[in-house]
Amino acid sequence: MSWTRPQMAERLARELQDGWIVNLGVGMPTLVCDVDLGDREVIFHAENGVIGFGPVAAPGHEDVNLVDASRRHITLNPGAAIVHHADSFALIRGGRIDVTILGSYEAAANGDFANWKVKGAKGGVIGGAMDLAACAKRVFLMLEHRMRDGTPRLLARCTLPITARGVVTLVVTELGLFSPAGEAFKVHDLAPGVNLDDVRAATACPVTE
Repeated sequence: MSWTRPQMAERLARELQDGWIVNLGVGMPTLVCDVDLGDREVIFHAENGVIGFGPVAAPGHEDVNLVDASRRHITLNPGAAIVHHADSFALIRGGRIDVTILGSYEAAANGDFANWKVKGAKGGVIGGAMDLAACAKRVFLMLEHRMRDGTPRLLARCTLPITARGVVTLVVTELGLFSPAGEAFKVHDLAPGVNLDDVRAATACPVTE
């Protein structure tokens, strides 16, 4: 048994602290805004210029002009703001983002990650991830533990072109919650029914408790 993607989002959302400004990147990370945070007030930021958004809109209540980084139709919380793209990046480059949650193809035990170009594929667009990884106070990653062919995504060193070096704070996969620890990944939590041997079998570097 392992976590579903919404459960991965819920587990990572537990790490968000009251008052944080949290950027949600394209793909799985956008699921975090759908999590019930209880009494914690977190301001979600999308690099397209939406600050203070809430869960995805219910069917029939979508605003076609209001989307997050994954083009999902979202809602606005009280006090939300829509700003110019340049102002959104000014927040990022000014170090105002407490954590950015990004998807990734690979994560490495030394804190590097790779999320913009697949080996052998033409093109590839790094987008705002470079700015977010360089300027956010923390970088959390959400990714499947293995690729479709079973190849591990948690490695000793990335094999794909690197987005940023040594910046990753936490990594959540369907198997658990981990942090890079230099030459190994440290386990913080495991999904129900998953044990350490399962994680080690799916990871291409040492895993420690």
